[in-house]
Amino acid sequence: MTESRGTSGPDGAVLHGAYEISADPGRIDPALVHHWLSTDAYWALGRPRQTQDRAIAGSLNFGAYHRESGTMAGYARVVTDYATFGWLCDVYVAPDARGTGLGTALAAAVRDHLAPYGLRRFMLATDDAHGVYEKVGFTPVRNPDKLMALGQE
Repeated sequence: MTESRGTSGPDGAVLHGAYEISADPGRIDPALVHHWLSTDAYWALGRPRQTQDRAIAGSLNFGAYHRESGTMAGYARVVTDYATFGWLCDVYVAPDARGTGLGTALAAAVRDHLAPYGLRRFMLATDDAHGVYEKVGFTPVRNPDKLMALGQE
């Protein structure tokens, strides 16, 4: 079962309750994203600001914003070739926005944004949010023994 698609807002943004999800790169607050990830995200603790800025510059970025104040409440980025593959990463919801379904809405907005490209494979890795991603259609890798990595932790 997949999460229902949100209503559209200005510039194709997706609306979710008190939040608006947008792929407009000009709205991203890189300093805030770096603070969130480097201090509160288990996968990016201590990540240098320069590294985060390069990651933002080389990715498709999504921000979730409070509709009234415009402040960021969440972030996600995708590394993709827009043809065959995408990697969803750095999904983060601010503590005051957790429990609102914003993480699921953010993942659904990313999925829907990339749907027209017909990516053959769209992947992610998580230690603790499997349920969030299952709601939008992600499933465990069928043959994980085929996957390999360089630079494993």
